[in-house]
Amino acid sequence: MYHSKITGLGYYVPDNVVTNDDLAKIMETNDEWIQERTGIKERRHVVPGGEDTTTAMGVKAAKIAIDRAGIDKEDIDFIIFATLSPDYYFPGPGVLVQRDLGMKRTVGALDVRNQCSGFIYALSVADQFIKTGMYKNILIIGSELHSKGLDMTTRGRGVSVIFGDGAGAAVLSREEDTTKGILSTHLHSEGQHAEELSLIAPGMGKRWVNDIIADNDPNDESYYPYMNGQFVFKNAVVRFSEVIMEGLKANNLQVSDIDMLIPHQANLRISQFIQQKFGLRDEQVYNNIMKYGNTTAASVPIALTEAWEQGKIKAGDTVVLAAFGSGFTWGSAIIKW
Repeated sequence: MYHSKITGLGYYVPDNVVTNDDLAKIMETNDEWIQERTGIKERRHVVPGGEDTTTAMGVKAAKIAIDRAGIDKEDIDFIIFATLSPDYYFPGPGVLVQRDLGMKRTVGALDVRNQCSGFIYALSVADQFIKTGMYKNILIIGSELHSKGLDMTTRGRGVSVIFGDGAGAAVLSREEDTTKGILSTHLHSEGQHAEELSLIAPGMGKRWVNDIIADNDPNDESYYPYMNGQFVFKNAVVRFSEVIMEGLKANNLQVSDIDMLIPHQANLRISQFIQQKFGLRDEQVYNNIMKYGNTTAASVPIALTEAWEQGKIKAGDTVVLAAFGSGFTWGSAIIKW
């Protein structure tokens, strides 16, 4: 069997910066309140009416990753796209990427709906395809456009101040040296808490389009995200710790072997809690939620790309990726760079 190795990384965020002070102009909140609870100072939102969509941002990130991988788009054997905010209810954005990249090859495209854990899940799926020899180069994208689906009023401030728009991408390629690349991935779910972080409508189970249109209720909150913040926080810090340790133990590694931890950028307080619990130095953990907010499936690849661009990840480093989010789902990946 082969190993898989990240050979190219890229990310894209909209130019439009939305600060906490900007949000304070449209809802009852302030910079101090937001920073104290989340660590976020600003985030990026697409410009209404502009060209940025979930797919378009993913394509921009993908082009950078493909170029850095030193391959042509036609060398891509498979596409995996992780998002909770697709352009359409169906089809998913994976096929749109194949189209918008102008690929002549009719490669397969898979959409992953695991929200904040989406990129880790996509990475794990890609890793299995490459390990078994089925594919040689797989394009993985995590992209989110949150700003068009948030309740940007005081009613929705507990959720809306957290999220931002953006995309990250990686090319995963075959690696014959089994001491390098992705060493292992670890995935989990606990569906009993599904409604604690969710968006109920539109959905076939309770609130489909016909119901929403028929009611025409301006106070219907079922199509806005809901989050039980404290409950999510408490579960996140536990699951983050567990799944990181699971990955380390599977590879006979210690916490001291971690060169770089890239946690999903859900809340700076969660990242700081994990860092303190493991006794990691600031240079061993990369956070950028302060600039971008929570970009869900895009957060890990954006942060990973930035850390690599800044020289914080070098050949031979042990890199740990970890995420927790809606579902609940969580996962980790242990990588020898």
